[in-house]
Amino acid sequence: MSHRTIITIRRIALAMSSIVTVACAGKMSPAEPASNAAIIASTEPAMQTAKWGTNVSVSFANGMMRYRSNGVPNHPRQTEYALPRPGTPPGRLSEATAYASADPTREQSYDFQIPLTPTKAAQSTPTNLGTIGVMISGAALFNPYEGDGTTVAMSSNFTVPNAAGKRIAFLDNCNGHPTPMGDYHYHALPPCVTSMVDVVGGPSHIIGVAFDGYPIYGDRDISGAQITASQLDKCGGMTSPTPEFPSGVYHYVLLSSADATSSIRCFTGNVTMARRRMPGMMHP
Repeated sequence: MSHRTIITIRRIALAMSSIVTVACAGKMSPAEPASNAAIIASTEPAMQTAKWGTNVSVSFANGMMRYRSNGVPNHPRQTEYALPRPGTPPGRLSEATAYASADPTREQSYDFQIPLTPTKAAQSTPTNLGTIGVMISGAALFNPYEGDGTTVAMSSNFTVPNAAGKRIAFLDNCNGHPTPMGDYHYHALPPCVTSMVDVVGGPSHIIGVAFDGYPIYGDRDISGAQITASQLDKCGGMTSPTPEFPSGVYHYVLLSSADATSSIRCFTGNVTMARRRMPGMMHP
């Protein structure tokens, strides 16, 4: 065997070794952190087949998904909500400082550009008050907190009596509500949304996407078992197989918990678009 032939064989062996290493890297356990874009060449195929509501328009170009909707969820809402009385400080909303009002939800003009190749950031970014992601229902996702940035909406849910004496809730059965200005949003897992795409005992499917491009799911793993907060990272995400990504993907998981694990607390990925804030809000 010539010297040149030996060198060629060694190069082929090294190349095969690199291929095996990359292939093995894709088999990540749920406990491992988010990886880079090599794991997700593009979320476009999954986003194209997601069950977007008829009030949602999505289009794809230049590595971005354009999401447009009127912001009004395509599921039933309460006819009334508990809203803050004028002058109520952020995070101080309670039965004593709220009143029952007709649902103030109104149409928005959501138009967001979201990356289709999300990549892990060197450091996570805390989620802001206001819209941090969008859902297949056409409505927005907020972080777990009220307007003071510390009070957890799910732990401070309450009711107030309306004019007829009926108790009116702060958060509805979908774990959502409108701001006083009419922006409807969720603070936790919305069963009204998961019921549109999931079956009892089955896995969760895509119900939205965060502004860093990583998909959002409900609280069931690929085998239909319930996911708990202990399985999630500090932002509220995990890497595991899903129906849309059977080889595994980093994704956020919404829970119905009465604490800050209910929604996304920080962005794991790079946020390449301006985040939508809600100035003047009494709560997020």
